[in-house]
Amino acid sequence: MLKQGKIEVDGERCKGCLLCVRACPLSALKAGATQNSSGSYPVEAVCNGKCVACGNCYTVCPDMCLSVYEQMAAERAA
Repeated sequence: MLKQGKIEVDGERCKGCLLCVRACPLSALKAGATQNSSGSYPVEAVCNGKCVACGNCYTVCPDMCLSVYEQMAAERAA
C-alpha cells in the first residue's frame, strides 16, 4: 500500500522555478496563478491525495520552501 502525503508550500519564499513540479512523479504540484509579494508565481499543491511523500520536490527545491509530511491514517479520513 502506498503511503499518502501532504505538501505545504511557503508561497512567499517560492520563486516559481518549477523544479519541484518537474521532480514530482505523480503531478501533485502545479505552476501557480497568483503572484506573491516579490512578483513570482509560487507553485501550488494540486490534490494532496496524489502525494505519496516521496520527498523529490523537497530535495530539488533550491529555496527550501516546501514541506512534505506523511499523513497518518486518522488524518486521511478527515
